[in-house]
Amino acid sequence: MTGDPLVIGTRSFSSRLLVGTGKYKNYAQMQASIEATGAEIVTVALRRVSLAGGKDSLQDYLNPKRYTYLPNSAGCYSAEDAVRTLRLAREAGGWTLVKLEVIGDKDTLYPEVEQTLKAAHMLVKEGFEVMAYTNDDPVMAKRLEEAGCVAVMPLAAPIGSGLGIQNPLAIETIVKNACVPILVDAGVGTASDAAIAMELGCDGVLMNTAIAEADDPVLMASAMKHAVIAGRQAYKAGRMPKRQSASASSANEGMLTPASKKQ
Repeated sequence: MTGDPLVIGTRSFSSRLLVGTGKYKNYAQMQASIEATGAEIVTVALRRVSLAGGKDSLQDYLNPKRYTYLPNSAGCYSAEDAVRTLRLAREAGGWTLVKLEVIGDKDTLYPEVEQTLKAAHMLVKEGFEVMAYTNDDPVMAKRLEEAGCVAVMPLAAPIGSGLGIQNPLAIETIVKNACVPILVDAGVGTASDAAIAMELGCDGVLMNTAIAEADDPVLMASAMKHAVIAGRQAYKAGRMPKRQSASASSANEGMLTPASKKQ
């Protein structure tokens, strides 16, 4: 949306949709899908994809001059491991805007919030701009903000589940209490989920599986782009109040009364 940038730390973006680079059938499909989203930020799991370039590398398909790479610490289970992984991103390409992710359980992939908070303090102290993935807990979200994170990313549902936003009240509470951008991360399954996240007041949405595992990833990517825009516009427009009873679209005053029947 023109004149409505997403500001994260020291950077500004036009698109409020962030996308991952995993799970696609091949690099060509990934490239076409991400182009269709209009996204400017792409996440990269350092444990799965090298940022150093080379033959048939990610950078051959997603030009780092066009896209902002967001290295993440997916697959890390401790603060120390996450910090070490993100330091590698800085060494490999100078990336300091990073997504912090510390997993607590390999089956549910829920975040380990205490380790996440510990890692956030360490990374912020080292000059990183940290976007922190966490659960949908308003208390932890605020603590991550207070630790210096430039954005907080609560889950909508478990990673890769496609279940959509399971606790809209918690997400809305996090948004209302925040002084940094809030981006829903994980659990989005289709376009309506993305629109709902934005209607709740989120500043953006990050997704991967919802696009990569769609029957037509490129078409779904386009749908997600429009859903995020529509949801943002609806939030800014201000929805009508919900009512317990009907409310006629036309006023009753001045209505013509039916002509009486002829005798």
